Amino acid sequence: MFTRHYSRIDHVLGQIEQALGTALGARAEAARANPAGELPAAELDETERTHAAGLMRINHTGEVCAQALYFGQAAVARDEATRVHLLEAAQEETDHLSWCQDRLEELGSRPSLLNPLWYAGAYAMGLAAGLRGDGWNLGFVVETERQVEAHLDEHLEQTGLPVQDARSRAIVAVMKDDEARHAEQALGAGARALPRPIPDLMRMAAAAMKAVVYRV
Repeated sequence: MFTRHYSRIDHVLGQIEQALGTALGARAEAARANPAGELPAAELDETERTHAAGLMRINHTGEVCAQALYFGQAAVARDEATRVHLLEAAQEETDHLSWCQDRLEELGSRPSLLNPLWYAGAYAMGLAAGLRGDGWNLGFVVETERQVEAHLDEHLEQTGLPVQDARSRAIVAVMKDDEARHAEQALGAGARALPRPIPDLMRMAAAAMKAVVYRV
């Protein structure tokens, strides 16, 4: 049987195709079933629906950024095991992307109009992290996933998603578990702790992104 060997230009073109599809809102194909499953749709008033849509739009953009980060990091990973780890995590983030997009549509809303900008910035960050070496690369994964896990936990509190919005909450709960597992796997693979200013800067950038994406 003929086996195709991909050249560097093939990989570059694949990255470009991935970037365009993710940033411009192409339908993501999930490998796992949507956690919302057959859960009933809650009766939400206009304020609740708008709020839930804003939070799920933030989560969708977060998954756009996760795709960009992981693919940027994988592009310059020095160790094959690290690259495989990043790409496997990216596949689960694709599931999250698809589920969030489904829920946005159910809520009568849309993804952020600024997703191409977020993707480009996150991809650049992924490249920068990856170029520091695989230990720092994986350390960036750990810090990113821990911050995302904390963010998703906020959405599951009473001040986050409406309590009766079981469909959104089911999706977010599975996403939170996946993010925690990605962090633990990166730690086990040899992640290095990031120096103190970096996590704080990441947190500030995420806060600014969330403030914008909630509305745009």
